[in-house]
Amino acid sequence: MKWTQALKDYRLYLNIERGLSENSIESYSHDISKLIVFLEQHNLAVSPIQISSATIKEFIYEASKLRNARSQSRLISGLRSFFSYLVFEDYRSDNPVELIESPKIGRKLPDTLSEDEIDAIIQAIDLSKPEGERNRAILETLYGCGLRVSELIHLKLSDLFFDEGFIKVTGKGDKQRFVPIVASTIKYISIYKKQIRQHMSIQPGFEDTLFLNRRGKQLTRAMIFTIIKQLVHKIGLKKNVSPHTFRHSFATHLLKNNADLRAIQLMLGHESITTTEIYVHLDKSHLSEVVEKYHPRK
Repeated sequence: MKWTQALKDYRLYLNIERGLSENSIESYSHDISKLIVFLEQHNLAVSPIQISSATIKEFIYEASKLRNARSQSRLISGLRSFFSYLVFEDYRSDNPVELIESPKIGRKLPDTLSEDEIDAIIQAIDLSKPEGERNRAILETLYGCGLRVSELIHLKLSDLFFDEGFIKVTGKGDKQRFVPIVASTIKYISIYKKQIRQHMSIQPGFEDTLFLNRRGKQLTRAMIFTIIKQLVHKIGLKKNVSPHTFRHSFATHLLKNNADLRAIQLMLGHESITTTEIYVHLDKSHLSEVVEKYHPRK
């Protein structure tokens, strides 16, 4: 079995069997491509079936010189996934990465914004420009519904069920979920639709896309990042703010106001509640209040 064929088959497996997005598939594939380059540079003619744990350790050692602990851990995880696939398909009887330990890293807690900071960012939007109403609707949707940036840019007009108070969101692996939408977010999306979007020249294929750029096409992830970075710079906020920060803030503020963790999990589209539980670590004062209020020995 050649590396190119193994990588091609692995990509198909990630797409069809695991239902991963193109971005995730590229990330997983990148690790294997780096290993292939390493083998070529060192004239190591070993196939995916023959390669040993020792050779992989050499590769990880070389690659780790340019990576921090978190990146090293992700690399090892990616390699372990690839060889687990080969074992699953009976190409190998063992996973050569199985016993290679990842570096110890602490759990990185996501940055969050206070309600005042979110208000300040949104208030900094220049509503005199056509894109102003769109940008306000975008940020209100990110924060009001806790969406990933990829979910936001793919949001359709046909996904809006305002009368029922929900929007339909297509998340990772094309899994769909319904997320509640509050009245204020409905108001800002409606203003954008009526005052801006319906007067635009929309390109074929994007008639159902909610948020459009000036050329009448779907916005890119990079454009959403740029919009937010410019607003954060404008108000002089010294935080590393991204679209995901609004999602983190959505979950954190719900939890702080005593929302059920399971409900937050469903709204965020997390497969495992373990992923959602990271928000419990964000506000220690909230945990203290829970103990004080509910514990019989308080």
